[in-house]
Amino acid sequence: LDGFTFENGTMSCWMLLRLHSGDLRRSLLPLSCSLSLRALSSGAISRSLRESYRILQLPDDGASDAAEVKEAYLHMAKLYHPDSGAPTADAALFSQIEEAYRAVLAHLTRQKAASQYTQSMEEEEEDKIKSNAPQHRHYLSFEGIGSGTPSQRERQYRQFRMEKAAADEGAMVTRDARLRSKQIKITQAVERLVEDLIQESMARGDFQNLSGTGKPLNKFDHNPYMDPMTHNLNRILIDNGYQPEWIVAQKEIRETIAKMRMRLQEVRARLGEPMRHSETLQWKEHCTAFADELEKLNKKVDNFNLIVPLMSRQMVHYSLKRELEKILKTDQLLRQEREKEKKQKEQMETARTSQNTRQGLITWMQNLLK
Repeated sequence: LDGFTFENGTMSCWMLLRLHSGDLRRSLLPLSCSLSLRALSSGAISRSLRESYRILQLPDDGASDAAEVKEAYLHMAKLYHPDSGAPTADAALFSQIEEAYRAVLAHLTRQKAASQYTQSMEEEEEDKIKSNAPQHRHYLSFEGIGSGTPSQRERQYRQFRMEKAAADEGAMVTRDARLRSKQIKITQAVERLVEDLIQESMARGDFQNLSGTGKPLNKFDHNPYMDPMTHNLNRILIDNGYQPEWIVAQKEIRETIAKMRMRLQEVRARLGEPMRHSETLQWKEHCTAFADELEKLNKKVDNFNLIVPLMSRQMVHYSLKRELEKILKTDQLLRQEREKEKKQKEQMETARTSQNTRQGLITWMQNLLK
């Protein structure tokens, strides 16, 4: 093998297979491949390849990369290409430059492939070494934590990692709470300072000479916290009477439940207290109809919750039991107020009658004495 000459940096593994036969061929195959790959990866350059580098005006040590080779080729092409129009144009010389460029690129490609293959072979050897290592060596990676048998050291190491993770998490929570508390204190201090400055200015009368003092505030035409484009779009929609779908749905739900409550409240007000048997049956019929309407209204509430953009604006279902209790309670309060007003009127009427009677008696007595 020492007598072999590697043309262009290497001899093909298949050429070695043809030179040798039998067991010798099988034994020489890995060695010859490794030698050829090492020759390529080590940067060994033949005489003809060195000449190609010299033609491209590059260092002949093979240290140039593909970008530098391409840049040198383009520079030489501008000088010696027959169609370049340069005074140094030479077709024969440019053909040599082109052949040298192709030879150098082929060498770089083989060298790159050889380095990748060598790296993969080294990684496979490392994996084999790791897989063939004694099993007890796997227990030596516990960062020096624990003592005893390998299983005991493994349990102690896991416990150490859990405690360390819990400590780190606790430290992060404490640090976040401290930062949040600090921000709150700073915000409160700034707000107190601003409020104190405003109060001092008001006490000195700094705000008395402002234009518009004592007059109502004008409607704000611009929101300083909104970009002008959004403000103009909202103004155009409002001026044309546009309302978002969820606002219209919310208004419709509120108006519908108010009308339903008013109708049932009027029905209860027409019935007596306490209700007779016929009135009780009539009240139950109206409650059944109210329940059906309330079920339809709750479906509208579900549709509203699907389109509303904010979670805080979502609505809950209306409860039949709660609505009936509210209506009955309101009816009792109204009846009590009416009874109270009736009693007050009767008392006022009685007092007026007694006063008129007393005044008439006094007048009769005065006339009698005369």
